[in-house]
Amino acid sequence: MMTNWMTHLTDRMFMRRQPRESVSFVALFQTFKHILTLNNQILESIADMGDKLGGDYVFDRQYIRASSRQVGLLVDELIYHFNILAPQKYRSLDTIARRIRRDIEEELAGRVVIPQTEYVIPYDIVTSDLDDVVGGKNAHIAEIRNRLGIAVPEGFAITTRAYQCFLDHNQLQAPLSEILSDWQAGRIALDAASAKLLDRFAASTLPPPLTRAIKRALKPLQQKNGRRHLLLAVRSSAMGEDGEHSFAGQYRSLLNQTPQDLLESYKTVLASAFSPSAMAYRQQKGIAEAEVAMAVACQEMIDATVSGVLYSLDPSSPSHDTMTISAAWGLGGPIVDGTMEADRFTVSREFPHSVVQREIVPKPRQLVSDPAGGCTDHSVDEADQMRPALSDDQVKALAETALVIERYFKCPQDIEWAFDQQGRLVILQARALNIALHVPPAMCDIASLSDRHPVIFSGRGIIVQNGIATGKAFIVRNDKDLNRFPNGSILVAKKTSPRYAKVACKASGIITDVGSATGHMATIAREFRIPTVVNTHMATALLTTGQEITLDAQENIVYEGRIQALCYYGFMEEAFEETYEYRLLRRILKKITPLNLVDPHARNFTPQACRSFHDITRFIHEKAVEELANLNYQHRWHDETASRKLALDIPLDLVVIDINNGLGETENESETDGHARVTRDQIRSVPMKAFLDGLCAPGVWSREPMSVDFSSFMSSLTRTFSSHVVNPQQVGQNLAVISENYANINLRLGYHFNLIDAYIGEQINDNYAYFRFMGGVTDPQRRSRRARLIYETLAQYDFNVDLRGDLVIGRIKKLDARWMAKKMVLLGRLVGFTRQLDVKMTSDAQVGAFAREFKKQLKMDQPIKGG
Repeated sequence: MMTNWMTHLTDRMFMRRQPRESVSFVALFQTFKHILTLNNQILESIADMGDKLGGDYVFDRQYIRASSRQVGLLVDELIYHFNILAPQKYRSLDTIARRIRRDIEEELAGRVVIPQTEYVIPYDIVTSDLDDVVGGKNAHIAEIRNRLGIAVPEGFAITTRAYQCFLDHNQLQAPLSEILSDWQAGRIALDAASAKLLDRFAASTLPPPLTRAIKRALKPLQQKNGRRHLLLAVRSSAMGEDGEHSFAGQYRSLLNQTPQDLLESYKTVLASAFSPSAMAYRQQKGIAEAEVAMAVACQEMIDATVSGVLYSLDPSSPSHDTMTISAAWGLGGPIVDGTMEADRFTVSREFPHSVVQREIVPKPRQLVSDPAGGCTDHSVDEADQMRPALSDDQVKALAETALVIERYFKCPQDIEWAFDQQGRLVILQARALNIALHVPPAMCDIASLSDRHPVIFSGRGIIVQNGIATGKAFIVRNDKDLNRFPNGSILVAKKTSPRYAKVACKASGIITDVGSATGHMATIAREFRIPTVVNTHMATALLTTGQEITLDAQENIVYEGRIQALCYYGFMEEAFEETYEYRLLRRILKKITPLNLVDPHARNFTPQACRSFHDITRFIHEKAVEELANLNYQHRWHDETASRKLALDIPLDLVVIDINNGLGETENESETDGHARVTRDQIRSVPMKAFLDGLCAPGVWSREPMSVDFSSFMSSLTRTFSSHVVNPQQVGQNLAVISENYANINLRLGYHFNLIDAYIGEQINDNYAYFRFMGGVTDPQRRSRRARLIYETLAQYDFNVDLRGDLVIGRIKKLDARWMAKKMVLLGRLVGFTRQLDVKMTSDAQVGAFAREFKKQLKMDQPIKGG
C-alpha cells in the first residue's frame, strides 16, 4: 500500500548519507530559497487540512491519505535540503520525522496510535495536548484545574498506554478482535458477544509494572489526607469521551472506592467499554471498535453537602440567555442517573446572575459516602426537605465558574459540581453541551446587524478561522502581556506570532494588523478553532484594551459591544464531527499541526523537542536563516562573482557581491583598489536599498570624534578578536552579499560587529530580517548599555529580541514587502546612530535619553511605525 512512498523515503535517506562536495554560496542560496518555498507549501497544506475540520468542506479517506502523505514528503524534502545548508548538524530530524510518518501510517491503516507515555500521569502535569493519552474527561478536568485555577478533585490519570499494556499482558487483542468480528458479521448476538468480552476482562490480571505505577500514584493522595481515610472516584475517560461524542452513561464510574479496591475498580471500568449499551452506542455513531482506548480517572472522593448538574445554556430555551442548575443534598449520582428529583434554578447568564425562576421539590433522601467504601442512601431531616439546596451566593459562584469554563472551551457546557463540607465549590467534570438551537428568525438576520449595531471596521484583512467571538479586547505587545492575558479576551496584536500558542486556550478570538493566512499562528488558530482575522492594518489603532467587542469572522466585521444574536449564531453550526473521517483527520492532524517550538530563544528550541511536522518546519525555517547568515559571516563560500566597492556619502568602505540581480546597470563603473565602484543608485536589492536609506539618512552617521581610555580599548580589542576569531587586519572590512530580494550585510565598525540578513519578496511567509550585534571599544558596562538601548529599540518596533551581555539578536518576519522595507530602514538608522555610542554611555540614565533622541529623529525625518 505504501511501497512507493517508503521507497522514496529510503532513497532520500541514502542520499543524505553521502558526503557532500564543496558547494558554492550561489548554490547554497538557491537551496535556501527552495527551503522557503517548501516551508510555504507545507504551511499551505497544513492550512488546507485544518480548514477541513471547520465543517465547510466534504472530504473522504482518500483526501486524508493523500494530504497527510504529501505533507510527509514535503517535510522529508525540507530536511534533505536543510542538511545541504547545515551538513551533519541536525541529523536527528530524520529520526523524528520517520517516527511521525510511522504513526500517521498506523492511523491510516485503521490502528489508533497509543502514545508512548507513562502508565500514570498526575493531574498537575496533564494538559489538553494529552487528551489521546489520558482521555477527554481527564484532559478537561485537568485543564480546568491547571489553566483556570478552579478547584477539582485531586487525582491522576491511568493512561491509554496502560490500557494497551493490560491487553498485551493478558493477550486479549486477538480474542477481542475475533469476538467483535463475529458480532459485526452477525454470527453472534450483541449480549452474547458482550458477555464473552466481559468474562475475558474478569479473568485478566494487571501487569506488575502497571500495578506498581498505580500504587506509587496513590501515595501523594494518601499523604495529603493524613489520618483521614482516602476514598476514590474511579471514572472512565476513554479516547474521544466527552469530546465530539459524550458517551454519557455508557461507561462505568465507581464512587467511594477504597485504595485496596482500586485495582479491581480499574478493571471494571476498562471492561465497561464492552458493555452491550457501549457497543451499541459506538455502532450507532459509526465509531470503529479499533478506536477504543480506555484511560481512567482516579480522583479523591468529594464528601459533598450538595451536588448537581449545570447547563451553561438552557437547552429548552437557549435564546433566553439563561442557564439551568439542578441540585440535591449529598452526592450527585442520582441526579445524573435521573433517579432522584432535584431543585431546579433558572439563572441569568448576565452579571450579577440573578435567579429567574426556582422550582423547589421535596428531597426526602440523599446519597452519602460510606466511610468503609461505597455509598448509602440516607434520609434527610424534615426541616431540610423543602429548603432550597443552594443559596443565592452559591448560585452566583456556580454561574460565574460555569461561564469561565464555557469561554475557555468555547461552547456551552454540561458541568457536574459539588460543594464540600467546608463550602468549597468543586468541579467534578465538564463536557460540551450538545443542543439544537431554535433561535427566532429575527435573531438570525445576520446581514442586517450592521444597520443596528456600531461597526468599528469591516472587510479588512483575511479570515483565517471562521467563527464568532465576543469579549474584551486585549492588546498584546510583548511576552509580559501574554503572561497576564485574561480568559475569554480577544487577542489584538500588531503582527502574528507562534508565541500566541501560549494563550490559545484562553483567547476567544484573534485580530492582527499584519499576518498571513498560512503562517504558523494561522495553523494554531485553526487547530484551536479560534475565530481569527489577520492583516487588518488597523486593529491596534482602533481597539483598546478592555473595550468590549464582537468579532464576526464569518462576515469579517468587528462590532462595538457584545451582540447577543451573534453569540447564539456561533452555537448554531450543524454537527459535523460524527463521522469516522473527521475523527481520523483530527487524530492525524495531532501528528502534523501542534506547535511546541514557540520561542527560538528558548532552550528547548531543539530537534529533540519536535513533536509534529509543524515543529520540524518551524525549526528548519528559523535555523536556515541563521545558517545562511553565518555562511557569509564566516566566509564559507567561493568568490565566484566580481566584488565591487560601494560609493557612499559616509566614510564606510563596503564591498558588494551581487549573486543574482542585486545591482542594476554597471557598464560605466570605475575601479578603485582593484574593485569596480558602484553607487547607491545602482543597488536593486530591496532589503539592501532600504538599509542604506536608513544608514545614509541625514544626521544618522555621526562624524564627531570619540575618545576612549587606553585600558578600555585594549580590553575590548582582546575580547573582540578572541571571541570572533578575527585578526586585526579584518577589522573595518565590510561586506554585503546581495540579490534582488536578499541581503547579507557584515559590518565591523569601531570594534563591534553588525550582521543583518534579510529577504523581502512578494510572498509574505518568506519575508524576514535577522539582526545580530556584538562588541565595542569600551568597558563591558558601557557596551552592555548600548546593547540594552538596541534591545529596547528593536522590541519597541516589534522585533523579537534576545539580549545576552553585549550580544543582541533580533528577528522579525512575515510582514508584507512595504513594512519589511520600513524595518530595514530602521535597522540602517539604528546601526548608524549607535555606531560610537558606547563611548558616551557613562550612566544607565543615558540608555533612556538616547532612546528618546533616536525616536525623536525618526519622527523628525521618516516615521518608522510598528508593523
